Amino acid sequence: MKRVMLSAMHSGSGKTVVTCGLLRAFQNRGLSAASFKCGPDYIDPMFHRRVLGLPSRNLDLFLQGETGVGRTLARQTAQVALIEGAMGFYDGVNGTHQASAWQLADTLDLPVVLILRPKGVSLTLAAQLQGVRAFRSPSHLVGVLLTDCKPMLYVHLRPILAQTGLKVLGYLPPMAEAEFESRHLGLVTPDEVADLQRRFDAIAAQLERTADLDRLLSLAAEGQGEELPPKPAPRCTIAVARDEAFCFRYPDSLEALETAGAELCFFSPMKDEPPAGVHGLYLCGGYPELYGKALSENNAMRTWIRQAVADGLPTVAECGGFLYLLQTMEDRDGNTWPMAGVLPGGSHPTGSLQRFGYLYLSGENDSLLFRAGEPVPAHEFHYWEAQPFGADLRAEKPSGRTWRCGYTSSTLYAGFPHLHLDGELPLARRFVEAAVRYKEG
Repeated sequence: MKRVMLSAMHSGSGKTVVTCGLLRAFQNRGLSAASFKCGPDYIDPMFHRRVLGLPSRNLDLFLQGETGVGRTLARQTAQVALIEGAMGFYDGVNGTHQASAWQLADTLDLPVVLILRPKGVSLTLAAQLQGVRAFRSPSHLVGVLLTDCKPMLYVHLRPILAQTGLKVLGYLPPMAEAEFESRHLGLVTPDEVADLQRRFDAIAAQLERTADLDRLLSLAAEGQGEELPPKPAPRCTIAVARDEAFCFRYPDSLEALETAGAELCFFSPMKDEPPAGVHGLYLCGGYPELYGKALSENNAMRTWIRQAVADGLPTVAECGGFLYLLQTMEDRDGNTWPMAGVLPGGSHPTGSLQRFGYLYLSGENDSLLFRAGEPVPAHEFHYWEAQPFGADLRAEKPSGRTWRCGYTSSTLYAGFPHLHLDGELPLARRFVEAAVRYKEG
C-alpha cells in the first residue's frame, strides 16, 4: 500500500475536496484506494465513502492510542491510501501537537502533502512554509498542492514555493463543483449534495490536467497491510440506529462489536417498526435536531425504546442518540417535539458550540462501559444543549476543566460525549458481554 497524508496550515483549505478528487482520479486509473480521516470528524469520511463505495476510517491518537491507529491502518490493503488531516498540521489537544495531524504522521511515518489555498500572499507563503517545516523535526512534509488557485497565480507561485525544497505538485483552480455548503457541525452530508458523483468526476478530471499525480504517488510511503481476523459466530444481536438523523458512527466501532461476538441489526428510528429479537441498542450521534417531527411521529418506536431501556436492554446513546432519549427536543424553528422519554428533561438549540473537544470520562462505580476510576477518552461536538444533561460521570478536559455529565447504569451509557469502541480499552467487549447476559436472562 502506498500511503500519503493530505494536510493544511488551517481549516477551510480544501482538504476534503482534494482528497475526494484524488480518490476518484486513482479509481479512474484502476487503482484500489482506501481513505482515512485524522481526528474524530464524522462528516468528511462520509464524502470519502461516497467516492469509494467503501468505509472511510478515522485515525485518532487521542481516542484510539498508537496501537489502535496502527491497527486501523494496517487492516487496509488497497494499493493507495490517502489520510486527510484535521485543522492545521500541528493543531492538537489544548494548544499542543498531541493527536495532531503531525503527530499522526510522525507515529505512522507518513509523508505529508500540504494543501494550500493562496489568498493575498506571495513570497511570504514560502516563508510560512519554511516555518512549518522547521517547527518540528522531522516535519514529514514532502510537497504542496494549491487549491482554489487561478492558473496565472499558480505560474507566479510555483517558482516561489520551489525555494522551500518541497515538491510543487500542481493546483486545483476555482470551480463550482468544488464548492460545498456547511452547517453547524461542518459540511452538509453527502446525501444533501446534488450531482455529487458528477462533481467528483469533474474534480478528478481537473486534477489529472493540472496536478502531477504520478509524482504525488512517487512521494508516498510503502506500507504492509494485514488481513482482518475472521469474525466469530454471533452470540447476541445489537440494533444500530442508521438513517439521516443517526449517521455519526465509526466503522471500526461496529467491527469491534462484531469481533466481540455481536450481530448488527440496522434500523431507522424515523421510518421503521421496532426491531425484534435484539439484545442491545446503539443510538449513535447525527442530526436528530433536524428531524424532530419525523422522530416524534414514529410513536411505536419511541414507545418501544422507552420500555426496552427501562426493562434493562443494554443501551449506548451518544450525543444525538442521547437527545433522542430525553423527554422533548426543540428544533431550530422553536417547535418542541416529544422524544423517547427515557431520561428527564429536554434539549434546545444554543447557536454556539458546547464543551467542544477531547475529554476523559470516569465514574465512581462500574457501569455498562466504564470501570470505577478508569479514564475513558471521548469527544464532544454539539450545538444543542440538554437540561439536565446528567451527573453520573466526571468529565475532564486536557486543560483541567471538569464537570459532571451523562447517565450510567449496569445497562446504560447516555450522554453528549462520543466514544470510540475500538481503542485501547475493551468497550466493545463490555457492551457485547452485557448484551449476552441480557439474552441469557
